[in-house]
Amino acid sequence: MKIIIDTHIFLWSLSDPSRIAEQKVRELESLANIIYVSSITIAELMIKASIGKLQINFDPVDLAQQSGFELLDFSGRDALLLKNLLFHHRDPFDRMLISQSIATKYPLMTDDSKIKLYKCQVI
Repeated sequence: MKIIIDTHIFLWSLSDPSRIAEQKVRELESLANIIYVSSITIAELMIKASIGKLQINFDPVDLAQQSGFELLDFSGRDALLLKNLLFHHRDPFDRMLISQSIATKYPLMTDDSKIKLYKCQVI
């Protein structure tokens, strides 16, 4: 299965895997799955670092690749769905991840309960 991970899952997998539910850890570790870090996650980390909300003292692209994750670019096709996406969630990064999940038909691994209100598969 191909899975997109939400930004907090990516950060937890790097710094505090014990925060991730056991079922999700099994999915992350399964060799049958391809785990994607979206370019949206990289953008979110860099923007939050630039405004002082997060301290990022590592290269998230390199670290994602070293951790066995694949990178997934956000495409124009992914963005098209944003126009009609309901506003259950106002966070623009989460909205883009939701849109990408729907467009690619890849489930989104998250602990954000608001994402379950959308027509994307959530792990």
